[in-house]
Amino acid sequence: MFIQTEATPNPATLKFLPGRMVMAEGTFEARDRAEAERSPLAKALMELPGVTGVFFAGDFISVTKAEGDWQHLRPAVLGVVTEFFLSGAPLVEAGESGVASGEFFEAKDSETVEAIKELLETRVRPAVAGDGGDIVFKGFKDGVVYLKMKGACSGCPSSTATLRHGIQNLLKHFLPDVQAVEPIEG
Repeated sequence: MFIQTEATPNPATLKFLPGRMVMAEGTFEARDRAEAERSPLAKALMELPGVTGVFFAGDFISVTKAEGDWQHLRPAVLGVVTEFFLSGAPLVEAGESGVASGEFFEAKDSETVEAIKELLETRVRPAVAGDGGDIVFKGFKDGVVYLKMKGACSGCPSSTATLRHGIQNLLKHFLPDVQAVEPIEG
């Protein structure tokens, strides 16, 4: 099995491409060992010294480290990922999906919210996935769009600029009701 690696705009995160599907749909993120419990792969990666976060998407895995050099951690991550895929174990254990919507917006804004989601899905998400992360719509209130950054994008030094300049300008251009974009946790 050959796994490619790619740098991301976040120097603490590296993107691993196993050359096969990782998740059939949705994404999975673990920012600590408790969140990693639902996935054998996430749990094994979080046990490596220095790993502070794991993110799975359609065809990649992003791993975030605390400090130090990728030179020593990268081979360990490659070993864990290879061993996992050879084992045939499920990526995420059955049970709760962990896909809690938690979206908030007023019914009168539902048309604007649908347009926001469409723009995020078609214009923003592919670019963010290319950088090893994901973006999730969380809410819309009083002209402000609330988004959650995941994977490599969570905590990335350039994520604020991405939100403020790129995504905010895009949404404001197409949707006059949008006045600002704000990051949200949870």
